[in-house]
Amino acid sequence: MMCGPAGSGKSTYARRLETDGMVRLSFDVETWARGYTVAHPAPRSVLLEIEAELQERLLQHVAGGEDVVLDFSFATREVRDAYRRLLAPAGVVPETVFMATDRDTVARRVRDRRDEHADDLHIDDELVLAYFDDFEVPTADEGPLTVLGSTLEP
Repeated sequence: MMCGPAGSGKSTYARRLETDGMVRLSFDVETWARGYTVAHPAPRSVLLEIEAELQERLLQHVAGGEDVVLDFSFATREVRDAYRRLLAPAGVVPETVFMATDRDTVARRVRDRRDEHADDLHIDDELVLAYFDDFEVPTADEGPLTVLGSTLEP
């Protein structure tokens, strides 16, 4: 489970894992595919529909023995725990990969986006900072955790 606010480097890292053979599931890719290429966030009903589809695909890939990287924000422990519960019946204990990126870097990266593809969605500065400020940093007591200092650039 990739974990971090917008602009932290999650998608850059997840795309590397995808290149190495993992299946990448991404809210941003699915949102973009539905035509939400500029407005962010998409309507809640659309996000709920996307989440249900991604969860179904996740379980199918896991049942098929494939490694999956979830390129989501996982901004709260509640959401991370929900995915742990979803995967538990399959015997999967997911690893959380937290992109520890400072506030200024996150803001700069998102500000520099150009809405050219799903992983390049520009978000209003105020919303980016609100996402950052409200983000719940994962802790080791949640389960397997890797913390990466994000010096990754797209």
